[in-house]
Amino acid sequence: MNDTMLTGSLLDEMENMTLDELAGICSCKTEWIIELVNEGIIEPRGQSQTEWRFTGNCLLRTRTAYRLYQDLQINVAGIALVIDLVVEVNALQARLRVFETQ
Repeated sequence: MNDTMLTGSLLDEMENMTLDELAGICSCKTEWIIELVNEGIIEPRGQSQTEWRFTGNCLLRTRTAYRLYQDLQINVAGIALVIDLVVEVNALQARLRVFETQ
């Protein structure tokens, strides 16, 4: 039996991470995250890069985007499209579940 103990932190929508913290958590460069912001994939709070704060939702989107980039070599514009489509499919599936229960 494996007795490995895992530790972690729960992140929610109110979590605030800096640009450097988000890059560290996602194991990517800050330049990559800046590209995601410029493409509208993630939206930080704050005006300048030094003021930017990222939520738990930004963390999830950044990780998803980075996996798409690494695994499928999709460019940032393509990643934006894929993520938008996934969000739309999830919303439609949720609506369908509501109709099915009525």
